[in-house]
Amino acid sequence: MTTKNLQSDKAVSKIKELAEGIDFTMLCTDLDAKQFHAIPMSTKRVDEDGAIWFLSGRDSTHNENIQNDSKVQLLYSDPGSMRFLIVYGAAKIYDDRKILEELYGTTDGAWFKGIDDPNLSAIKVDPLDAHYWDTKNNRLITLAKIGIAAITGGQPDLAEHGDLKL
Repeated sequence: MTTKNLQSDKAVSKIKELAEGIDFTMLCTDLDAKQFHAIPMSTKRVDEDGAIWFLSGRDSTHNENIQNDSKVQLLYSDPGSMRFLIVYGAAKIYDDRKILEELYGTTDGAWFKGIDDPNLSAIKVDPLDAHYWDTKNNRLITLAKIGIAAITGGQPDLAEHGDLKL
């Protein structure tokens, strides 16, 4: 496994690629508790600064936790393609109509009563620290390299990982 730390625009691009590509994450709040709170969330977008946006219920436990302590952890996992992302960041809750309209999509009607739902809010996570693990090649090439390594006894360099500094 190769270490490849990324900075600035390349770090933002990698966060965007992984967070939007994997989509679902576990949003962890109340991090100081022995049993922190975790809930699956769908990434709505990653903006040009690398901030990750979600829609959320204003009355949710995670919103309450964020109001008490903005520290959050995002855990993205796509084991099928061997792509992973962990983000430690500061979260903030928004109820600005323009932001909600930008983020709201047709599938969000399963959780909210439309864009005018008084319970609708947005969460913005500004990454403070992030780390990724990603394959170097597509799945077919990776599987072929694993097969060759099994036959030859070698250890292929299949993946890269590194810190992401914004």
